[in-house]
Amino acid sequence: MPAIECRDLTKYYGEVRGIEDVSFTVENGEVFGFLGPNGAGKTTAIRTLLGFLRPTDGGGSLLGHDITDGAALQRARERIGYLPGDPGLDRDRTAGAFLDHQADLRGEVRRADLVARFGLDESRRIGDLSRGNRQKVALVAAFMHDPELLLLDEPTSGLDPLLQERFNELVRERVNAGASVMLSSHVLGEVAALCDRVGVIRDGRLAAVESVDALRSRGGKQVRVRVAEDVTRAEFEIRGVMNLRMGETVSFTWTGEYDALVDLLGRFTVHDLEVVDAPLEEAFMTFYDGERGDGADAGGVS
Repeated sequence: MPAIECRDLTKYYGEVRGIEDVSFTVENGEVFGFLGPNGAGKTTAIRTLLGFLRPTDGGGSLLGHDITDGAALQRARERIGYLPGDPGLDRDRTAGAFLDHQADLRGEVRRADLVARFGLDESRRIGDLSRGNRQKVALVAAFMHDPELLLLDEPTSGLDPLLQERFNELVRERVNAGASVMLSSHVLGEVAALCDRVGVIRDGRLAAVESVDALRSRGGKQVRVRVAEDVTRAEFEIRGVMNLRMGETVSFTWTGEYDALVDLLGRFTVHDLEVVDAPLEEAFMTFYDGERGDGADAGGVS
């Protein structure tokens, strides 16, 4: 039984689509990334799975409990850590009072450790805290009962780089202890650092579910080459070449087969060559700017 099962989940707000026919699973012990820009439907999917929104159609399960069965879902929530995209904490309470309340609901196996790790001052009123410090409170609340399943919506929002790395360490610790994680983000580096697989959502519909390696491969390779000959743009405008830039060094994104790249470069006397993975952003944008690859128009991109 997967930790999360989402079956054709659909949520409309009147005539407006939130999500439609979204299907995926999160396996036990997996970190699953839910990737898309703001407004793509990530938060709607998470809130519908948790029962905060009633699905228009479809269904799913969390830890084996049907999300449309209120009593069963409540039992599942006791074993779940949830971090909302906008935590909406009670601004008049101190951080400690808020965490006391959360502990009464679900327990607190490791609260003191987390408070120390994130440098949280529990005596301060939440309304007086910065955005980053409010995020710390929400993170401690989500993790302090050692949940079996974590649903984290934009979890590093407001955190500085050092605290982001501490968050990454915390996620890895929970997974090593057997937990499963669904992590929503529009930050590609965060997804690449933590996730096993990624679901890409676009306009409320799931565009793809694939491994991070497969996602990265969509971006192709960044090629920079310096050759002895004087070359023209036309010589490099072939299928598989994207983002072509001419100069003393010729640079482009290669999305074709390696044999074809070798054939292309074999026409010249190569003095210097660098081939590296394209940024993950290149892969992500294939879902938003249309597919690239063998059928791409090499000459249309500067």
